[in-house]
Amino acid sequence: MRIISGSARGRRLFTPKDRRIRPTADRVKESLFNILTVLMGNFSCRRVLDVFAGTGNLGIEALSRGAEAAVFIDENRGAASLVKKNLDLTGFADKGKVLHQEALSALKSLVKSEGPFDLVFLDPPYREGLSEKVLGFLAASELIDESTVIVAETAAREELPGECGGLRAFDRRVYGDTALTFFHATEGTGSRSKARPEPPQP
Repeated sequence: MRIISGSARGRRLFTPKDRRIRPTADRVKESLFNILTVLMGNFSCRRVLDVFAGTGNLGIEALSRGAEAAVFIDENRGAASLVKKNLDLTGFADKGKVLHQEALSALKSLVKSEGPFDLVFLDPPYREGLSEKVLGFLAASELIDESTVIVAETAAREELPGECGGLRAFDRRVYGDTALTFFHATEGTGSRSKARPEPPQP
């Protein structure tokens, strides 16, 4: 598992011994960030939220590509520790905030202190309905706005609803056993209105 591009390119991250922590495969991550580059342009000044962060693989990739800051959430103590180690390894400790909390509890605390995020990653344990719960919370919160891109990773056979609260799925890609579903807020959702990214062509 490595950083694909940016200032930490080629750096190999610490990997988990706990099998419950399931990092996104490099080939899936590379495809994901190719899509995000089309959607969002560069990552400079972007603020990232990585929920169910695991190793911090996705959020750290965004930091390597120029993101301004990232918040990582994971209730697994080993995962939270691993994220901190990987932030230190890649030199992004000053740009990363790690919350060792249950996802919804952490998000509720962030509402009080954080403005809208530009990019949100969700990579929960498969088939437990956690993506829907977090999407529903985000839709009703000020942690996102109409320009926020939200990416949920699930098992390929696990299809998320096309709409969840004020969020709408606008793209879905399948890579082997993994699916990536892209959401944005519908008009009026979140804290402020900005231009919505256009989905890339398959």
